[in-house]
Amino acid sequence: MEFLRPTTWAEALAAKADQPDAVPLQGGTDVMVEINFSVRRPPALLDLTAVPELATWSGDGDRYRIGAAVPYSTIIAELGGALPGLAQAARTVGSPQIRNRGSVGGNLGAASPAGDSHPPLLAAGAAVEVESRERGVRTIPAEEFYLGVKRSALLPDELIKAVHVQPAAGPQYFAKVGTRNAMVIAVCSFAVALHPAERRVGTGLGSAAPTPRRALEAEEFLAAELDWSAPLEPALLARFAELCASAAAPIDDVRGTADYRRHAIAVLARRTLTWAWQDHLERRAA
Repeated sequence: MEFLRPTTWAEALAAKADQPDAVPLQGGTDVMVEINFSVRRPPALLDLTAVPELATWSGDGDRYRIGAAVPYSTIIAELGGALPGLAQAARTVGSPQIRNRGSVGGNLGAASPAGDSHPPLLAAGAAVEVESRERGVRTIPAEEFYLGVKRSALLPDELIKAVHVQPAAGPQYFAKVGTRNAMVIAVCSFAVALHPAERRVGTGLGSAAPTPRRALEAEEFLAAELDWSAPLEPALLARFAELCASAAAPIDDVRGTADYRRHAIAVLARRTLTWAWQDHLERRAA
């Protein structure tokens, strides 16, 4: 196995263009597990940890740009106020050691349906910045990035450079169910983001379908039925949960059954929307 370690972004793009089957390595929290268990044996690893610009973030109040190698621990410590849904998800990732190494860019590159960062990115309307040596930069909306189980819209010679996310316009919440309380892959997960100025609610489902996805019918239902100045009606909340569960297309596996995942998605949808709506009403009253 060849090991490539560029020190500049230009070198990284050149290496990927010259050897498209090289597997990018950020924190290695997914890739190294697969290699250790002989799930795959790539011909080359492209270690991006020495490319400094990938490990920085910037924001001007309108949009935040998070480099592909910015670790979860930095998102928690420095972006929790602006991006609360993503920070909440980051807190549930592995152990402190993993949060110091793993990144949203690496999570996107792995494209696992169970990735914790995917639901809040979908709910917030994030976009993924990718680049190749030959075609330059393009931006992919998060909802178009996931194509299948561990398959993404990345072309063979492209690398993830950053993620773009608008600061929270309203309350955001993330919750997941696991087989234990910490250091666990999600049985299923759910994120909600309120956008009061647009009078809409964003959603994101994880580990409940071949790809992370939004509950579009549930979002459309809330856009038509919500009274943004009143408490949530129980019937409306129940219908929202039902529509979120129907958006799932889960499987039976060692972590849980499809029926359990549908039920859990409904529960998580009710809980997160309830929490977010309570925050929303408190902010209006303040």
